[in-house]
Amino acid sequence: MRIVPIASSSKGNAYVVEHDGAALLIDCGVPYRMLKGIEVDAVLVTHSHSDHISGLETLLRRRDVPVYANVMTAESVAASAHVDDGAFVCFENGQTFGIGPFSITPFSVPHDTSDPVGYLVRADGVTYFHGTDIGSPLDSIGVKLAEADIATLESNHDPVMLRTSTRPPSLKQRIAGPRGHLSNDQACDLVRRFASPRLRRLMLAHLSHECNTPGLALDAMRAVLAEIGRPDVEVEVLG
Repeated sequence: MRIVPIASSSKGNAYVVEHDGAALLIDCGVPYRMLKGIEVDAVLVTHSHSDHISGLETLLRRRDVPVYANVMTAESVAASAHVDDGAFVCFENGQTFGIGPFSITPFSVPHDTSDPVGYLVRADGVTYFHGTDIGSPLDSIGVKLAEADIATLESNHDPVMLRTSTRPPSLKQRIAGPRGHLSNDQACDLVRRFASPRLRRLMLAHLSHECNTPGLALDAMRAVLAEIGRPDVEVEVLG
């Protein structure tokens, strides 16, 4: 299985999962030009915020691909991104479904939008964990992370940088709240408690440009991996 991050930030998010000639696009929050030359069999939507769906309307005008989402997300995306209802294949959170060689399990995450999810994607004995836009490091999410060979995990902000930033207090409260975004410390907490011997690659995602730095996120995670005896895990920061 191959993971190709296209974009990962509040300006846009899109990730390609490839295996055995098939490909999935997780979220489509980028201009169509960034997807040229990339063929996908389906789009999986995590939630309806614009940085995850802004490119979906254009993609569907140019390509006939199904869009997978739960009912509440599908309704919200249809309304906000002007996507026809008929484009969606709806699933239930926690229920596994198949697309080509992939077996996919969506799981609930806490975020301030309608029914957001993360995904476990499995193929030929390899499991990929995709978890971004997560407000709290819940055990239920950690249990999914424990299954992963490869993982993309949000590490959005440094708490001190967020507190001392010039952002409005209401925005700071939203980001740090239980339905906002994971801090570096919270991402590290999930990995400390739930990373299994299977984990071999970890991508830190959705970093804030104003309230985090790649160095802070990377140093914090590498320290935790060393603490739990897993310095062998390949860690990278996505931009």
